[in-house]
Amino acid sequence: MRIQELVAHWEKANKGERTRQQFSINLPMKEAAQVLALKEMYPDCTEEQILTDLLCFALNELSQSFPYEAGQEVTTDECGDPIYEDAGLTPKFIRLAQKYRHTLESQRVGEPN
Repeated sequence: MRIQELVAHWEKANKGERTRQQFSINLPMKEAAQVLALKEMYPDCTEEQILTDLLCFALNELSQSFPYEAGQEVTTDECGDPIYEDAGLTPKFIRLAQKYRHTLESQRVGEPN
């Protein structure tokens, strides 16, 4: 999601699925003031929704910024050129995120334990 899409998303005030897991954070003063400013600019959005969307955006950007590291396994593309597995942080992050997503999906809000 690009930042322009995030603003459009807030204007629609979309809810989306949530987990039972909660995270409590104490924001630095500047960032807390910025969240409150966004809440005033987009009154249909809650502070939780704004923080959730910003965190989702930041995590997406972070996952795309992990450097590629060529691994040992090699395959070829449709032109016969070698493609090396990514041995960097990206596959590890994806694997761990999937592991935790499976755990969290079993704890969705509104579903019995």
